[in-house]
Amino acid sequence: MKKLILFTLFICLGAFTFAQTKVVCCGKPSATRQFAMLASSPKFRMAHQNPLPIRFQSAVGTSITYKTAEGKESTAWFLKAKKATNNYILVIHEWWGLNDFVKRESEKVYNDLGNVNIIDLDLYDGKVATTREEAGKYMQAVNEDRAKAIINGAIAYAGAKAHIATIGWCFGGGWSLQTSLLAGKKAVACVMYYGMPEQDVDKLKALNADVLGNFANKDQWINTKVVAKFDTDMKAAGKKLYLHQYDADHGFANPSNPIYDSNATKDAYANTITFFKARLK
Repeated sequence: MKKLILFTLFICLGAFTFAQTKVVCCGKPSATRQFAMLASSPKFRMAHQNPLPIRFQSAVGTSITYKTAEGKESTAWFLKAKKATNNYILVIHEWWGLNDFVKRESEKVYNDLGNVNIIDLDLYDGKVATTREEAGKYMQAVNEDRAKAIINGAIAYAGAKAHIATIGWCFGGGWSLQTSLLAGKKAVACVMYYGMPEQDVDKLKALNADVLGNFANKDQWINTKVVAKFDTDMKAAGKKLYLHQYDADHGFANPSNPIYDSNATKDAYANTITFFKARLK
């Protein structure tokens, strides 16, 4: 009889544990994690052709190191404004990592905007991919707590009075929005290039910045359905989304990408500069 009772308790406990595990496992992953999980798909990886080599020698950029909350450090690429200003742009790289394309694009924005500080964050902690296989591994390996610590460290580095704008592409497009959310009241502008939107309306309600979204209609993953939901969610949250959709594919704004679309890139970039100028005064 005792054996029967123990067996019954074991079965019940096992069922309870399984139920708990199922709830945890089936919980909806974060928007950034959803995008990272795409790297498990061979189709997604194959859609990202290996980048053409870009070599860029910066005239103003320099490497900086700052502390993060968990007692570690992070290295970033910094373009310091010519005159003292509280205006900052935090840049988040594509799934390739903080490479010369990102640095070159940041310097172009720096020159076209005028007096602004720009910090290129490194969520890969120094790793840069040259193949899609490497990029997939690096993106999936990103620890969200570490990524947020890197972002919050950069926000602290900018200072208590900083006006923070954000921009990112692909992997960095989704993290651009998350960075603006983390910046709280300091956030003044967010630009996303074909990144995964935040899907929690309650989180979007806390957003302090307008968002400019540059998306690609041929994108099979951040597709028109995903973008339409983002538009609906932003409206439900009472936030402003300036939406631009192009007859182009994912990664269209990177000239090192063989599917680069120059016309879409020029229009998206012009809109981005106008958007930033109106909010970084």
